[in-house]
Amino acid sequence: MSNVTDQLHYRDSHEWVDLTQAISPVGISDHAQAELTDVVFVELPKLGAVTAGQQVCVIESVKAASDIYAPVSGEIVEINNDLTANPGLINTDPYAAGWIFKIKASTADASGLMDAAAYRAHIG
Repeated sequence: MSNVTDQLHYRDSHEWVDLTQAISPVGISDHAQAELTDVVFVELPKLGAVTAGQQVCVIESVKAASDIYAPVSGEIVEINNDLTANPGLINTDPYAAGWIFKIKASTADASGLMDAAAYRAHIG
């Protein structure tokens, strides 16, 4: 069973965002990293303005490449450069060390996102 963290919000495409923080980290869920298997490369996003649902970067695994989408609108203000040298952090610690970017959300509106209970139901 995949680990789903309660305070996070999730997209149906498996990105998570922590809107409890002013500068919100974003990553992919434990379920998504398990489906991808071994992550071998992360094309990090560019800093700047993004719209919710916009494709911002790509994660490549031994099995597939997966587009990553902005869960909320705002400004990407930081990227996790540790993933360049160690993309496997996404597999080993998807909710902490494996974050992909941080966004300053233009609103804390999570209406287009799922809470943890809804995401658990979504992934079965």
